[in-house]
Amino acid sequence: MPDLYISWSDYHHKIEQLAVKIYQSGWQCNQIVCLSRGGLRIGDILSRIYNQPLAILATSSYNGPGKQDRGKLVIAPHLTMTTEQLGSRILLVDDLVDSGITLEQTVPWLKQYGHGQVEEIRTGVIWYKACSVVAPDYYVDYLPDNPWIHQPFEHYEQITPAQLM
Repeated sequence: MPDLYISWSDYHHKIEQLAVKIYQSGWQCNQIVCLSRGGLRIGDILSRIYNQPLAILATSSYNGPGKQDRGKLVIAPHLTMTTEQLGSRILLVDDLVDSGITLEQTVPWLKQYGHGQVEEIRTGVIWYKACSVVAPDYYVDYLPDNPWIHQPFEHYEQITPAQLM
């Protein structure tokens, strides 16, 4: 399958579609946790739509030219959040589930971080690739052919401040 190219308009529309799918399920969260960097925009928008606090967990596994080489997953030691404690019903969001390793490892990390207060964690992504070892609870597009997704913000990875001038 050829690469998938996403415009800003399509990207925002897909976040809205994800919000609708979650709403239609009837499930309610009291905390949204986004995985940075890919889940930052999604978490921000869903936090605004659902009027729920947002927490950010930094993770990283892609490096190399074009950030297309998957390496070892690195999870930050702490969450960034404005609430005193983590919610009990967490919506964990990212842009996509590729291998599934990030979701597979961050769900237990959040449960441990919540010190027994986390009752339920559900996951939401825009793109769910068939090669994933984990199925997200909510997703917009299932991709059976596992294409590389070019998101609208990726071009900033190739630009320096000097080039913007």
